Amino acid sequence: MADRVVLAYSGGLDTSVAISWIGKETGKEVVAVAIDLGQGGEDMEVVRQRALDCGAVESVVVDAKDEFADEYCLPTVQANALYMDRYPLVSAISRPLIVKHIVKAAREYGGTIVSHGCTGKGNDQVRFEVGFGALAPDLQVIAPVRDYAWTREKAIAFASEHNLPINVTKKSPFSIDQNVWGRAVETGFLEDLWNAPTKDVYDYTEDPTLNWQAPDELIVSFEAGRPVAIDGKPVSVLEAIQELNKRAGAQGVGRLDMVEDRLVGIKSREIYEAPGAIALITAHQELEHVTLERELGRYKRRVEERWSELVYDGLWFSPLKYALDAFIQNTQERVTGDIRMAMHGGHITVNGRRSPESLYDFNLATYDEGDSFDQSNAKGFVQIHGLSSKVAAKRDLGL
Repeated sequence: MADRVVLAYSGGLDTSVAISWIGKETGKEVVAVAIDLGQGGEDMEVVRQRALDCGAVESVVVDAKDEFADEYCLPTVQANALYMDRYPLVSAISRPLIVKHIVKAAREYGGTIVSHGCTGKGNDQVRFEVGFGALAPDLQVIAPVRDYAWTREKAIAFASEHNLPINVTKKSPFSIDQNVWGRAVETGFLEDLWNAPTKDVYDYTEDPTLNWQAPDELIVSFEAGRPVAIDGKPVSVLEAIQELNKRAGAQGVGRLDMVEDRLVGIKSREIYEAPGAIALITAHQELEHVTLERELGRYKRRVEERWSELVYDGLWFSPLKYALDAFIQNTQERVTGDIRMAMHGGHITVNGRRSPESLYDFNLATYDEGDSFDQSNAKGFVQIHGLSSKVAAKRDLGL
């Protein structure tokens, strides 16, 4: 059983071909490990059997949906993580979880080598291999698609030549990665930046320009930064994401069309659908505006940007990421309350906020009778606050 190759198996063309290729080129047995992250669209038992039919000696499917939601999606919500202020890290947060289970399988099934199906142009090769290095530096890595310059045409030809049970043709236009947190689509005609996405690009969301439904208003409740109820009904984190995927997706919320800066130094056009992710992050951000002290909130927004960059760049298991995790977790102690928001036509409008931990003081904020703010203090404050700028202006103007 020793010296096996443990492959991160998606069930798609490249990793299916990799099973047969690795066996023929290296003479080693391949264990295929597929991770169920709530991607939907295909029976995971079919995926498991496909790996065996392609030559794997063992094929394992790990149900990690709740683990993904609790340990990867939830920290992303609490960090309000949006790479380049837009992308909620749909693929990036799934890779460290996959790495964790591939390493676990390598120990269990006698693997000394791990493998993935990533190309040399993308971010995922980094996320996988840096993750392997952090969790199991003793394991070797094989990356056949990257290291042997596979093209889609070569992979299809190999599958045909060796009678591999893969239903794919040269006409398939897109590369798709999806899980419960969202869906990422690239390649094909989308590589021309002037081409608009066609309706077949999307699956998780309805077209917001053709949405004749009434607005959907709902209340998301949080306790210590964790979503715990929707419209008063208790939910797990996974259930919150699934419910908001359905309701926000029906309103066309969460569509992104962006040119993103990849870690390898190239720009890439990406289409994302993340209705539940965008809805949860929007609600969480708004509750933090109510419950976080001003300077803490300002600093956390700087931390959020760096956290997003680290995760995007494949450094989930890095010392800095761990340190920022501790800071973010500390900020969540009082992020408790309810956010009411209306979703319609691809947009979210927050229209209600309440929290037992609110820092909003009505008597300080009101301009009506009952105002407790002592305005006589403001004149001196303004003068002192602007003093350094005033002194510099006098110098610069020669006064």
